[in-house]
Amino acid sequence: MQVEETILKGCYIITPKVFEDERGYFFESFNAATFKKLIGIEPHFVQDNQSYSTYGVLRGLHLQIVDSAQAKLVSVLSGKVWDVAVDLRPDSTTFKKYIGIELSAENKKQLYIPRGFAHGFLTLTASASFFYKCDNYYNKSAERSIIYNDPQLNIQWPLPEKELILAQKDLANLTLETFMQQASNLKL
Repeated sequence: MQVEETILKGCYIITPKVFEDERGYFFESFNAATFKKLIGIEPHFVQDNQSYSTYGVLRGLHLQIVDSAQAKLVSVLSGKVWDVAVDLRPDSTTFKKYIGIELSAENKKQLYIPRGFAHGFLTLTASASFFYKCDNYYNKSAERSIIYNDPQLNIQWPLPEKELILAQKDLANLTLETFMQQASNLKL
């Protein structure tokens, strides 16, 4: 397994060692001891989620707040996505910065996203199956979302705006400024 810390402190790209032959492939997608040894974090994942999306579907930018915050280990089981993590930790040196990375069934890369980050992804192939492990349970009342095209973040999505498909819920997401105003009242 190869681990690379991104420009966002605590956010890692993980590339597994894949064993392939004419029959197919095998790789270890998660091992707690190896994760702790290479990253120094011992996550306790409590929930696994999967989603299926078609071309152009953009989901995000989502996060859970306060005691329901979640760290995630995300990957793609089929297809290809552009995955985005945004650092929303006010005390971080990379506050309001983001990374985008292509995750696919082909490259088998994973992204570890710590607590305090917003997360979203855009499907780049006809369809994609997305998988992620969370270290905290989903809590609807703690869910918050930031609009995908917030001007302060200026995320460079790899598809033209006219090809993006968003849920009504995600089209009504908060601006980063509004989110931060609300967050300051919660003492995040």
